[in-house]
Amino acid sequence: MDYLNQFIFGYYPYLCLTVCIIGSILRFEHGQYSWRSGSSQLLRRRQLMFGSVLFHVGILIIFLGHLGGLLTPIWVFDALGISHGAKQILAIVAGGFAGILCFIGIVLLIHRRLFDQRIWATSSFGDTAILLLLFAQLSLGLLTIFVSLNHLDGQEMVKFMEWAQRIVTFRGGAALLVADVHPIFKAHLFLGLTIFLVFPFTRLVHMLSAPVWYIGRPGYQIVRTRKQHSGNQSSVAPVK
Repeated sequence: MDYLNQFIFGYYPYLCLTVCIIGSILRFEHGQYSWRSGSSQLLRRRQLMFGSVLFHVGILIIFLGHLGGLLTPIWVFDALGISHGAKQILAIVAGGFAGILCFIGIVLLIHRRLFDQRIWATSSFGDTAILLLLFAQLSLGLLTIFVSLNHLDGQEMVKFMEWAQRIVTFRGGAALLVADVHPIFKAHLFLGLTIFLVFPFTRLVHMLSAPVWYIGRPGYQIVRTRKQHSGNQSSVAPVK
């Protein structure tokens, strides 16, 4: 069990992050036509928009909360006068709210994909699998809230902060910090790392793309307008 704990929480994070980074670079370089979200918004558009907005708002709050909460050095919170208990309560309240939004959104997206025959027919295995994987991870995250209510002193959270910071700074002993935490936390960590592992091979890669370069794009794109009522000639209009 000690070896398994060391592998999952000591070595597995580096395997997942390495595959995520190198795999994403290789896919961008050699498979740009597959670098997309694969939207099916023409089908069941209303359910898609409602579910997608809830999911993306929730997941963005959760991601930024985890990123800032785990990787911010503990001394920063101490210097700001934020106690571990206060940080724990903030994580429960904010994470719970965002988690519920995200949960509702992903349930709508899964229902739409699995129970609409037209969407199911155009879905790949990866499209469905990543939704179910995210659903499982989100469910585990919500379950951790009930466990965290028994640790309002924030000491369990400090363990995860120290674990994450040791991993990203290549310091040893990270796995020992989470050896005795609740199994739900361990499952949540393992599944979260696995999402990084499969990230380059799914539609999630669209998270790394932001079309901000369109704002300053030089030149014009010529597009045709509707045909005029008086004839068959089509006018053109420059659109930047």
